[in-house]
Amino acid sequence: MPAYLITHPRDQKLDDLVIEDPALTLRFKAGWAILADEQGVCLAIPSGQGASIQRVDVQEPAPREE
Repeated sequence: MPAYLITHPRDQKLDDLVIEDPALTLRFKAGWAILADEQGVCLAIPSGQGASIQRVDVQEPAPREE
């Protein structure tokens, strides 16, 4: 299941976010990063804010061999 890690520049003193929702898609339009699902926009971040968005693929741990 993909998740998105959103980090902000330190001087903004904003908390980093991890968003885990398989229905969300990330797109870029007119200087905005937009996370949306079938019901509409969930989060929009302006490019001038300096935030970084990284997709994190969460994988199930491999079974252990005994």
